Amino acid sequence: MQFEIKNNESTSPIMYNSTNKKNRKSFLISLILVLLIVSCASPTEKDSLVVINQPAEFETQEAIWLIWPATNHKEGESVEKVTLSIIEALKEDVNIVVTCKNKEVLGDAKEILEQQFGSLTNITLLEVPSFEIWARDMGPIFVKTNQNTMAIADFNFNSWGYSDTLDVDTKTEEMYDVRVAEHFKLPVISSAMISEGGNREVNGKGTLLTTESVEMGRNPTMTKKEMEAEYKRLLGVKKIIWLKQGLVEDNHTFLGPVTTTDGTKAYTVVTTNGHIDEFARFVNDSTILLAQIDSTEFDDPIALENHKRIEENYQLLSKATDQDGNPFTIIRMPLPGTIFSTMSPGDYVYEYIETLEYTDGSTFPKGETVTVMAALSYLNFIITDTVIVGQTCWREGMPDELKQKDEEAAQILQTVFPNRKIVMIDALAVNLGGGGIHCISIYQPVISNN
Repeated sequence: MQFEIKNNESTSPIMYNSTNKKNRKSFLISLILVLLIVSCASPTEKDSLVVINQPAEFETQEAIWLIWPATNHKEGESVEKVTLSIIEALKEDVNIVVTCKNKEVLGDAKEILEQQFGSLTNITLLEVPSFEIWARDMGPIFVKTNQNTMAIADFNFNSWGYSDTLDVDTKTEEMYDVRVAEHFKLPVISSAMISEGGNREVNGKGTLLTTESVEMGRNPTMTKKEMEAEYKRLLGVKKIIWLKQGLVEDNHTFLGPVTTTDGTKAYTVVTTNGHIDEFARFVNDSTILLAQIDSTEFDDPIALENHKRIEENYQLLSKATDQDGNPFTIIRMPLPGTIFSTMSPGDYVYEYIETLEYTDGSTFPKGETVTVMAALSYLNFIITDTVIVGQTCWREGMPDELKQKDEEAAQILQTVFPNRKIVMIDALAVNLGGGGIHCISIYQPVISNN
């Protein structure tokens, strides 16, 4: 795999291209055409850009974007291994863009990719400053404009509610999508409203799903009407469906530990307080995959609370209609149940959550090993044109029932995506950082002229 430096400006991404073959040429030609269209627009035309829509993830894509991990969330759990598993699943059919936080990390990624895969025809490495790997939340949201061109929808960011928008590290993450737009010379449509991509599901026809617990928590001074106006302006959607809460495993960590069945106190792992991609996903423009808890699990207080939250959301969805007034088809997907692990001093996540002020009045037991809950769900899968990447949860020594759930989840994915290959991978190393494989990826759609 040979790479050529295309740009060396420190404030813009640096792009390294692999050998030009059929897939790579197609990808670059498409980008060049978009850039030519944008660059030929007059200032007046640029000023009049209007977003028509955000294509859905299940529609035709140009590429999948990932961020190369620079650290692990827990010692011994390799996020890099998960990233390589995703690339392995997609490398034959999908263009992949991998961004790296600096030149050193980029060099490491280049070497590892060469060793692992040899010559690739469809990979691009970019240097884009970032601290975290959650491309879904701060990565580029590609939208279609009234001029049949791409633009980047740029919401504000406050590190999932753990920081301030003016924090230096948070600002670096917030600028991630803007730097990508600058590199490709794409217009940016910005908002002061805080919103992360993992809490927005679109059907590509004008309907958006989101959760109140996240959006209203991020924007306490905004009304729903004001937020809906921003969704419509930045994403081109026509209808917003508000669900209530997400999973317990996704509760904000600073709310305090959760009591488990045996009375143990377990912490979430710097989670989002209810991102929708953990429990509800569009699989086509009229079908929603929704989590479900089996009644045999109700003796578990976490499962029972998740059941109450999800069924409240189910009632809302069962009565909801799309942008044209049509009801949705709802297909249920099991949850694996809560997967527990431990964190100790020296673990990346531990070092952060011990600094938090807990709003329930509890005190973090600094210096002691603590129990944590992985942010893990079968619904946090990646969609591409030809491959669906889902997650397995079972490991050696875990109950056989969990292995059966893994198999059921894969079967459901195959049912809803009959013409795509299903690849299931172990992603616990990512889950222990507060999200899943969907959270660490973002799709770049094909923007057609139709």
